[in-house]
Amino acid sequence: MVHKTAISIARLWIAAVLIGSVAVGRASAQNGPVVQPQGLNWAGIYALRGSDPSLTGAGVRVGVVCRSFTYNDGEPQYDYLPNMSHNCFQNARLRFYDDGKMPPSVSPHETAIGSILFGEDVMGVAANLEPFSYQGAMPAAEGHIYELRHFVTQYVYSQETPGVDLVAASLGVPFEAWWTRGMDSMAEHQSLVIIASIGNGSNASDPPLYPGAGANAIGVGVVSSVNTNDPATNLAHFALAYPDRSSLGPTDDGRCKPDLIAPGNCLVALTDSSQGYTMSGNWSSFSTPVAAGVAGLLIQTAKQDKRLSDLLSSNGGNCLLKAVLMNSAAKLPYWHKGKLATEDDHEVPLDYAQGAGMVDAVHAHELLTAGRVSPGGTAGMGWDLNRLENDRALQRVYRVAMTEPASKMLTATLIWNRHYEKEYPFKSSADGNSNLRLELWAVDPNNSSDDVLVDYSDSKVDNVEHIYAEGLPGRLLYEIVVSWADPNDRAGAAGGERYAVAWSVEEKPADDNILWHDLNADGVVDEQDLKIVMKNLVEGQKSPDTYLIGDANADGAIGLDDIRALDAHRNRQANWHAAVTN
Repeated sequence: MVHKTAISIARLWIAAVLIGSVAVGRASAQNGPVVQPQGLNWAGIYALRGSDPSLTGAGVRVGVVCRSFTYNDGEPQYDYLPNMSHNCFQNARLRFYDDGKMPPSVSPHETAIGSILFGEDVMGVAANLEPFSYQGAMPAAEGHIYELRHFVTQYVYSQETPGVDLVAASLGVPFEAWWTRGMDSMAEHQSLVIIASIGNGSNASDPPLYPGAGANAIGVGVVSSVNTNDPATNLAHFALAYPDRSSLGPTDDGRCKPDLIAPGNCLVALTDSSQGYTMSGNWSSFSTPVAAGVAGLLIQTAKQDKRLSDLLSSNGGNCLLKAVLMNSAAKLPYWHKGKLATEDDHEVPLDYAQGAGMVDAVHAHELLTAGRVSPGGTAGMGWDLNRLENDRALQRVYRVAMTEPASKMLTATLIWNRHYEKEYPFKSSADGNSNLRLELWAVDPNNSSDDVLVDYSDSKVDNVEHIYAEGLPGRLLYEIVVSWADPNDRAGAAGGERYAVAWSVEEKPADDNILWHDLNADGVVDEQDLKIVMKNLVEGQKSPDTYLIGDANADGAIGLDDIRALDAHRNRQANWHAAVTN
């Protein structure tokens, strides 16, 4: 049964509330009314829309898979709808799908997710906040809202294409199941973009949850808001991905997850009223629609520009979108590959808590629109959707010219699909899965014997490789090399392996972020932060492999030098702290 709440409108964008903001991950300067949810601002969505007001999700079809909020004896009670009587959904173009066993009703969980994605309300009000304009990530998108069991039986089991551009799922289970493998199969065979929450951390006893933990899905963790008594500040500023609130890898088969993190604490529509909003809290359910919103705006961009049509390809487009999102992500303090270690691990491509970093809409759009670069081409920023062939091309090479390399960081990301059978129970094609390798070389065009391997990523279990490396002084030319990890073992799909690669060169980030020392994110470095460092020092000695923040000097362990560094920053305040205390 399909429940339609599709209202065709001529959408007018409100120029008075366009945003001007600085780089993602920092406080944003705003002209005019405050726009909520500020989590979208922190992820760069409003800044991107400020530069191009047409980026509202128009023409994009978003599938949202929703669990019923209530179950009786394991049976869903079909309370999976957003509160469609709320003002923010008046112009939303939404359709609802379930099996019609009972009349559907409203879910607070899906009301929150729907408002983050599709809400629009120029006269928003909430307790303890000044009036604001509410703009979801994609208010002009077409939303297809599926009850979970309906989606699994009608689309996953049959592998029928749902007719959407991407699927967002703020739900998960702790173990791989036939239907989560079925979603990975849809990603592979249909190039369907699947974005799903990774779980709510050790406090919720959540391991990385499936389908977000699936090999072909984009798993999203949560960046927590800062910790103050002021709601406006908590909604506007964000801190880190904390393992107690955001589930971390590795998965039970050793793969890195999440892939990305995004702000979680958003202002969301009330469930039992036609107006008013409340805070969602720091949960991965609400960071997932933020990441999905960025993905949707990239899809809209690709639909409007034929040069970017590879992003929509039915043969690997999902890999390209994933590569662009991950390569453009912002590294937050304490980012490193794997767990605490003195060096990045060449066999662990991502940080177990941050993934590739925090989603960054502005940088992702910049990377996508930089355009495709063919092997052999030279560009400081770009991407390619290509194939390694079994019988001919054993590697693909992309060149990067870098000025002032000592002050630059090069990021490169390689993505390919894991392979699954197309029929129930969607077993993994273990013998047909490929192992690819990503290398970064500093090259001398006049003397190849002087070439230097700067870094490489070669996981034995992941289908993602990621490099984040400094340029070498005096070396101006670099090569990114995509190859088989073992040229003698080129399993892959028939005819080779489809892959997407993306890269960019940027200024080395400053290391003055207060979050290196303000570990509880209350805006001031004090005794509370020292207590956290001491607690983590003891815990790190008991369990050396535990993922713990506090190693500010990045020597692989929390120790006296880190305590001294924190003490040297004692009483330092965040730039927003004075507004909270005054």
